[in-house]
Amino acid sequence: MNPNSLLVLSGGTGTPKLLRGLVEVFEPSCVTVAVNTAEDMWISGNLVCPDLDTVLYTLAGIGDEQRWWGIAGDSFITHHELLKAGGQELLALGDRDRAFHIRRSNLIRSGLTLSQAVDIVRRELGVMVGVVPMSDDPVATTLMTRQGPMHFQEYWIGSGGRPEVERIIFSGLDQARPSPGLIRALSASRAVLIGPSNPVTSIGPILGIPGVRDRLKDKTVIAISPFCGDRPFSGPAARLMQAAGAAPNDSGVSDLLGRIDHFVVSPESRYPGPCLRTDLTITDRSDSVRLARFIHGLMMGEQPSDRTGD
Repeated sequence: MNPNSLLVLSGGTGTPKLLRGLVEVFEPSCVTVAVNTAEDMWISGNLVCPDLDTVLYTLAGIGDEQRWWGIAGDSFITHHELLKAGGQELLALGDRDRAFHIRRSNLIRSGLTLSQAVDIVRRELGVMVGVVPMSDDPVATTLMTRQGPMHFQEYWIGSGGRPEVERIIFSGLDQARPSPGLIRALSASRAVLIGPSNPVTSIGPILGIPGVRDRLKDKTVIAISPFCGDRPFSGPAARLMQAAGAAPNDSGVSDLLGRIDHFVVSPESRYPGPCLRTDLTITDRSDSVRLARFIHGLMMGEQPSDRTGD
């Protein structure tokens, strides 16, 4: 087992920001990113995988690093023409972005699994890091709101995250199997990094796949909080944590994630348990590299001076 081998669990915003630095600090061939697929949906006849796409585009150097969605400088001619013609699309898909959706969907329609299709697109994009879906089986995130059940994308994009969420259901999760790539990475990796993504709807489904948590028992698990103090860096993490019965802070993150060997929180955090404190703000690539070096130090057994609660 390579001492630098790392499995990263990722959603679609916070963790991709960190990946920019990880691939500069770690040898890309030693890193595998397992990505949440519970927010995927079919749009205009093609499978859209928001978190997978953001990870792939980020690692390929073409992602939109302002929105953390889609491809930088993309056009939206097809989307606008479709709307003018009376069609509907929940998500505004760019033209280049749509081309990759079509490519992946045609591969799946030809009989390939999602893992196989993603790996072909990964190689076509020139991405050296391993990128795998959490599962080849369909899982859907449904939010039960006072306005009725909503797919995650309907809630976050269609309704702007406004409806109050009473319960969260991951349809198909109990029957989902970890993808072959995730199984290989769980066996080969020395450490598992839980990225700073939403602990309920991004990381939760990955950890919720039957058998995944058990395979973490002999790994060094490092978790990066998605909170700055008591505020999430982005997205609806706080309100979804409350809907899941967890406190909307680092204590709630720890409760949701389970066993963690190194829990990294912001200096402002009021988390009372064992943790490491460092600046988690990622505004540019240099911030990402700084945090990646911190993570590499933990893997190499370095003892940071900002450990508390031991």
